[in-house]
Amino acid sequence: MATPRGRTKKKAPFDHSPDSLPLRSSGRQVKKKATETADEDEDGGSEKKYRKCEKAGCTAACPVCFASASESHKDGYDKYTTWKKIWTSNGKTEPSPKAFMADQQLPYWVQCTKPECRKWRQLTKEIQLTPQIARTYRCGMKPNTAVKPETSDHCSLPEDLRVSEVSNHWWYSMLILPPLLKDSVAAPLLSAYYPDCVGMSPSCTSTHRTASDASPGKLEHSKAVPCVLVPGMNRYFQPFYQPNECGKALCVRPDVMELDELYEFPEYSRDPTMYLALRNLILALWYTNCKEALTPQKCIPHIIVRGLVRIRCVQEVERILYFMTRKGLINTGVLTVGTDQHLLPKDYHNKSVIIIGAGPAGLAAGRQLHNFGIKVTVLEAKDRIGGRVWDDKSFTGVTVGRGAQIVNGCINNPVALMCEQLGISMHKFGERCDLIQEGGRITDPTIDKRMDFHFNALLDVVSEWRKDKTQLQDVPLGEKIEEIYKAFINESGIQFSELEEEVLQFHLSNLEYACGSSLHQVSARSWDHNEFFAQFAGDHTLLTPGYSVILEKLAEGLDIRLRSPVKSIDYSGDEVQVTTTDGTECTAQKVLVTVPLALLQKGSLQFNPPLSDKKMKAINSLGAGIIEKIALQFPYRFWDSKVQGADFFGHVPPSASKRGLFAVFYDMDPQKQHSVLMSVIAGEAVAAVKSLEDKQVLQQCMATLRELFKEQEVPDPTKYFVTRWSTDPWIQMAYSFVKTGGSGEAYDILAEEIQGTIFFAGEATNRHFPQTVTGAYLSGVREASKIAAF
Repeated sequence: MATPRGRTKKKAPFDHSPDSLPLRSSGRQVKKKATETADEDEDGGSEKKYRKCEKAGCTAACPVCFASASESHKDGYDKYTTWKKIWTSNGKTEPSPKAFMADQQLPYWVQCTKPECRKWRQLTKEIQLTPQIARTYRCGMKPNTAVKPETSDHCSLPEDLRVSEVSNHWWYSMLILPPLLKDSVAAPLLSAYYPDCVGMSPSCTSTHRTASDASPGKLEHSKAVPCVLVPGMNRYFQPFYQPNECGKALCVRPDVMELDELYEFPEYSRDPTMYLALRNLILALWYTNCKEALTPQKCIPHIIVRGLVRIRCVQEVERILYFMTRKGLINTGVLTVGTDQHLLPKDYHNKSVIIIGAGPAGLAAGRQLHNFGIKVTVLEAKDRIGGRVWDDKSFTGVTVGRGAQIVNGCINNPVALMCEQLGISMHKFGERCDLIQEGGRITDPTIDKRMDFHFNALLDVVSEWRKDKTQLQDVPLGEKIEEIYKAFINESGIQFSELEEEVLQFHLSNLEYACGSSLHQVSARSWDHNEFFAQFAGDHTLLTPGYSVILEKLAEGLDIRLRSPVKSIDYSGDEVQVTTTDGTECTAQKVLVTVPLALLQKGSLQFNPPLSDKKMKAINSLGAGIIEKIALQFPYRFWDSKVQGADFFGHVPPSASKRGLFAVFYDMDPQKQHSVLMSVIAGEAVAAVKSLEDKQVLQQCMATLRELFKEQEVPDPTKYFVTRWSTDPWIQMAYSFVKTGGSGEAYDILAEEIQGTIFFAGEATNRHFPQTVTGAYLSGVREASKIAAF
């Protein structure tokens, strides 16, 4: 109801429309009877009793009480009471008359879908807006009725004057209540939250919960984290944290804006509800169908909210969607768009970029920038794309990665997203891994479990040691573990058996595999620096078709020039000049460097001006780790009866000097039909085999297998390969680690751009997810976002 004459306190209107005027707080029931109306008329009429809307420029001539929105006042209050009960049981905010008016009584506004019209129209009160109506509405249509629109041109009628005011910067700040979306696509993913805390209306069926679900104790203090699975959605897609959940990579809190969001949209810092409602809707729509580009036009029909504020939401969703696209939160992966369907507006298109390196980082950045509408040229030194991803398809029935092929943690992993987009599946690794001793005996699992406990206890003591701030000197991780181990033996008096010592060596070899280096080169302070950040949770899988399927799709349509090794990068002028070893010169406004860390350390690229001392120090404080692989195909699966369907089995080293030599064998065929094993060489063993011929490495591997399966005949392989990453002139490494004396900060320093012109990507620039294809890919997405923003 409008404020009675004589009341001087002014309140901002809920919404800029005649049906959304200031409302009197309804502490008592108002009943207008005929006699009361007559009395008002005697005093000079109702128009004298109430003043006009206080919002400047509002054309409403006669304010309307919310109770009279129904045919009779009693029915109006009955409706309000029912609504209030539902709102209270599901929501957290006050179920005020103003909230009722906003949620139930304001009319919907919808935009004409004729391209030459696009005018906004107010629907009549009885019409409930649906996505279908929003998609198909034309001026003059009467939704939900069989009545056909008249033949006259309704589009020629002028648009309501209030519509133009919605775009004004001050308009949103005048709202009394923020908009809450009805039937948001995000609702099934956010059922554990109060709807009005995440931008949704508590009155909708989609946000209803049982009484126990709605209790504050359940929502705010429960330690249980619900697992939200939406029918039809990939189980690895979990974009939102659930209450009390933390430490999951690439998750957002649906009730809080991230720092970069606040930086981009500071106007929502006071009340982020509208932003959260639209951001959560966008994320839910993207993960519902990640195979097609998500556009503002696809989002708009799902914005269901009453009042003129819907127009503002439609305007804002475009800004938010473009921001999320640029950041790589949506419209990413192997998505391809046509030349006339760029994902960002034309303002972003006036750039040119040269990318050096066609590995996962370079291809990720290239795909993103190309989709944005930015001109991209990729220069690759080798005669193939992929970098440290190189799949061998010559084995019968299986693909074997000479480089990466395992995905560590699939929840929210962009690799899982790209597999969904391509319609390919990954094989989830089982947990069983029998440790087989030379001689053929399978180690008692209780021994393995006991030594795994002691191994982790050693690392726990390392963690406690580095908390001591008086210990300023870093030491090698291997040295620190040996020191702790000896102290434990001396103090406890425990004597491990020879087999237990060997099993401990197996676990240490696994650590060297993870680090990509001998533990005597790895920092004890910073060996696990990335574990301080949220990591990818969930299944560990084998990408059975190989990563090359993904990379080939990322490369599709890009201007990639193979056999084009870069010699120098000159960024002293207005544009950057890149020169290849054959003298070819290319120029662009920006350059993205994605070459392996080892090449930066060896000065393979000449920069003019030279890289800063700070960046060079960071480059050299990281180690260029090396692991090698061997894969073998056999005439039959001789290992089946012993390992009983396990995806891998371990080799207990007979001594510390043999640690890291074929420590684990992977069965490369999850279907258990083809006969291919793959093993890894890590730690000190890498140097031991570096000087050997492939045939000699094969002989050592076969000798190991025949020891592990001594009770049976092990046939000669019909095919094999041995990798030589350390001697590849354009690679020279596997993945990075922090050397003794270094820190994880080096990854961030290496990632810093130079003068907004030279950018860096690759696994060695990703502090959160180093050493992985996922980390390399995400670094490319990160840099594409930075380049687009400059």
